[in-house]
Amino acid sequence: MLGSLPVRWINHPTANLATNYKPMQLAVAATLGLDPPATVVTTDPTHAASFARAHGAAGREVIYKALGGGVHTAQMTATIPTTVVDSESMDESIASTAVLLQERVAKAFEVRLTVVGPRMFAAAIHAHSNETRLDFRVDYGALTYRSVPVPNEVAAGVSALMAHFGLFFGALDFAVTPDGRWRFFEINASGQYRWLEHRLPGLGITDALVDALSEGIRH
Repeated sequence: MLGSLPVRWINHPTANLATNYKPMQLAVAATLGLDPPATVVTTDPTHAASFARAHGAAGREVIYKALGGGVHTAQMTATIPTTVVDSESMDESIASTAVLLQERVAKAFEVRLTVVGPRMFAAAIHAHSNETRLDFRVDYGALTYRSVPVPNEVAAGVSALMAHFGLFFGALDFAVTPDGRWRFFEINASGQYRWLEHRLPGLGITDALVDALSEGIRH
């Protein structure tokens, strides 16, 4: 009943559900010019090793990521961090479940781009340890932040991606390479953002959400 009401959702549950599939996100982002890393999802060890040799740093190292967002219960939260693997580790254990592998993108820094309707809030995340350069989630104490502008071509691609999935709100992760390219990693339709406002007062994401909800009520 609630889903049928003509009101503003941030976001509608069906849109959130459709966005959850990482391979779909990457495929759509590639068509929109958002430059995701080369990616394969496979259960074939030979295929995985071949991908690592073709796309890996130093001819063999690639990134392994979980296909899902982890396990969240009232008692615990368990996630799989981004992990470096190489072609020599592609054994028969890969056949037990689908594995997502990506080329390892060189990073000057990462960006969490939070979108609220037409408004975009980009926070550069600078990592100061080897572990956080691979996955900034492992140690928030080793990070610093600053606001950054969004290149026009990236903003256009993000707007198209949001429209494709029917989202009003999204939290997108990018790497910015040493030569300034923005490389898309993923979009979370219900991503966290308040930790950014604690580090960057005045970022304005909460105010934008309040404005959007107030406008929805008025309409």
